[in-house]
Amino acid sequence: MAIEKRRATAAEAVAGIGDGATVMLSGFAGAGFANRLVGALRELGPRNLTLVVNSATHRLSNTHELIAAGMVRKVICSAARGHDKSGLSAFEELYKEGRIELEVLPQGTFVESIRAAGAGIPAYFTPTAFGTDLAAGKEVRNFDGRDYVLEKSIPGDAALIRADLADRWGNLTFRHAQMNFGPAMATASKLVVAEVRAFSDTPIPPEQVMLSGVFVDRILVAGA
Repeated sequence: MAIEKRRATAAEAVAGIGDGATVMLSGFAGAGFANRLVGALRELGPRNLTLVVNSATHRLSNTHELIAAGMVRKVICSAARGHDKSGLSAFEELYKEGRIELEVLPQGTFVESIRAAGAGIPAYFTPTAFGTDLAAGKEVRNFDGRDYVLEKSIPGDAALIRADLADRWGNLTFRHAQMNFGPAMATASKLVVAEVRAFSDTPIPPEQVMLSGVFVDRILVAGA
């Protein structure tokens, strides 16, 4: 039986993501946002989500649609402030009102916590954030005269990532900064859905594969 990971619609691609899920969303500085999948998740409408996303407020990401719709219970991110001159972002308004939780991590810690989950590591020590408010309440240990903070890994129920090209086995290539957090999120999540620009019926040459298809469950060909 031939392997076929493509889904005909975005709705089919995100089907099964339910209430209370931890959903990882790729994207950084305008690159790598799986906005069609995010839109489909908005239409699906699961509640009490935890979003793992680098920025809760980036203007080119549709993450704000999930937040504004009241679907999100908590955001884990490395950037929570918006830059909208018209006022506070949907996230900032809800946070100000005490209606959404926030966990902020330094960006390196953010991605390492995701990578650790993919590697089966439940927690790790890092010197980053020691002595700051971000380390409040966390275990601290001293190794060789330096203090380290214990950080837990972040596993996901689903990851919605953006890539450039996929083949029918689910192998992916990325274009420049589009790669960002996608590969780490894919290794850390139970269900991985890739939104791609184009699809290849022939295998992507092994030396060009940037994320193995063993980590990818579904593909949506969304175009540019």
